[in-house]
Order: sequence, then structure tokens, then C-alpha cells
Amino acid sequence: MGSIFSFAADEFPSDAELRELWQAAWGASPAGFQPSLKACLGHITARHNDRLAGFAKVAGDGALHAFLLDPTVHPDFRRRGLGKELVSRAAALAAERGAHWLHVDFESALKPFYDACGFADTEAGLMRLQS
Repeated sequence: MGSIFSFAADEFPSDAELRELWQAAWGASPAGFQPSLKACLGHITARHNDRLAGFAKVAGDGALHAFLLDPTVHPDFRRRGLGKELVSRAAALAAERGAHWLHVDFESALKPFYDACGFADTEAGLMRLQS
């Protein structure tokens, strides 16, 4: 991928930066991000100049399994390979930190993206705990 982006592992963007990214990408955002950033196995940020362009987080079970969470690309930077690069770097970070498996949940419309990132189909379950 062209290097218009710079990447960092475990950089702690401000809540304001993450809120702006979430609002642009998803139309809503959590109240605060810092507690989950501190608790996760690791996270990857992508910047274009000083602007937060993308983000991905990896949670772990403390052993062999890691979980890709919140891969997000600002709409201004989509369709440039940034999402795939974030996933690739998140996977490498998880492996570096001892994980043997990387899991991800996604909506069916995103299946072609995750297939292209190298994820295999599996059966999984989901239980809603709060509405």
C-alpha cells in the first residue's frame, strides 16, 4: 500500500479524536475509549499527516485467542486499502503477543472484506446481553 498513512501500535489517541472518527464512520460513538484501550491486548492507529484515519483494536483471552474489534476507517480514506492494512497489522500484533487465533464478528455485508483479509468461515454464536 502507498505510504500516505503512518501506523502505530498502542498509541493512545484522545477520546475526541476517536469520537470524531466513530461519528464519521458509524454515526455514533461510545462515551469514552480510554478504559478499553488500556485493557485490550493492543491496538493499531493509522494517521494521514496528524489526522486519525483508521483504528483497530485487539482483545485477548490471555492465552491463544484474540479478537479483532472496532476496525474503523474514516470515510475520507476508504477504498485505499487502509482497512485491510489495519487488519493485517492487528493480526501481526496479536501473533507477536502470543495469540494463535484471531476471531472477528461482522455483518454479512462485510463478508467479502473479511474474506479478502484472510479470515475463514466458522460457525459462531452470539447472545445479546443488553438491549
